[in-house]
Amino acid sequence: MNILVTGPDGVLGNNLVRELLQRNYNITALTEAGKESPTLDGLPIQKISGNILDASALQEVTKDMDIVIHCAANTSMFPPRSPIVNKVNIEGTENVVNACIANGVKRLIYVGTANSFASGDLNNPGTETNQYGAAHYGLDYMDSKYKAQLYVLGKVKNQEIDAVVVNPTFMIGPYDSRPSSGEMILGVYHKKIPGYSLGGKNFVAVKDVAVGIANAISMGRSGECYILGHENLTYKLAFEKIAKTINVKPPSIKLTAFVVRTYGKLNSILGTLFKYKPAVTHELTILSSETHYYSSQKAITELQLPQTPIEIAVKDCFDWFKENDYLKK
Repeated sequence: MNILVTGPDGVLGNNLVRELLQRNYNITALTEAGKESPTLDGLPIQKISGNILDASALQEVTKDMDIVIHCAANTSMFPPRSPIVNKVNIEGTENVVNACIANGVKRLIYVGTANSFASGDLNNPGTETNQYGAAHYGLDYMDSKYKAQLYVLGKVKNQEIDAVVVNPTFMIGPYDSRPSSGEMILGVYHKKIPGYSLGGKNFVAVKDVAVGIANAISMGRSGECYILGHENLTYKLAFEKIAKTINVKPPSIKLTAFVVRTYGKLNSILGTLFKYKPAVTHELTILSSETHYYSSQKAITELQLPQTPIEIAVKDCFDWFKENDYLKK
């Protein structure tokens, strides 16, 4: 079976490609033009340099593909409003979908985000039945991913394509070369995180997400969405789990929502004035002071999504950082 993976060199793409290879699929990886992807070097895959904004090129690369897994996205959250984020996430997805339709691809798996559904609390976590609830944050990343999801589902409803949407939560694991989510682990290790905000979110092992997506090739119902997550944790508890796993002390200062949001607002103002991308922004601090909890029961039932303890995912990530000298950077 021939499978095309877009965005193969991120933390999810890397783990997904390796999971697919274990299942003996023929993998073509569409990497961003002009960007090196050393974490994919040496793997028995075909790498093609391209751009999902190039509709004609996508028409060509999707020929003879049985399955397309669309992971590529612009995940930038600063500035909060960004034309390129919208262009990549919406127009790029439209190009992928239309190329799949034109070439008769058997199934498209679109990788969205759990943020496309309103979250909940520990007693009533968010599910796939919840409406979109993130518009008030004013983040083009979240808005664009939701609009792209609607486009995919609309094509399924019109019986133009067989497609499944997967919606991962916060993924942790190896091959985080940027790094992305692993910044949290590095921050705890280097003691750069002084305290914890009062919110929380859902954490999941990226290897489990890769398995869930690979299972969606033959499992799952067309036109359905599946939240791929695992454990709902406060930031305090998450930091404690991380710290215990990597044998350091966790952040111990409780940070009020006012303090966190004020810090984020200041960072956003400075980032705008001096033209740099701050690590902590106003929007991110708002998110960090809220609980964003989800249930993955639907994916567990229909996609056989594994539920690996978060400590194992943290160890996998930390060990990879250690082996690749990230702890010294």
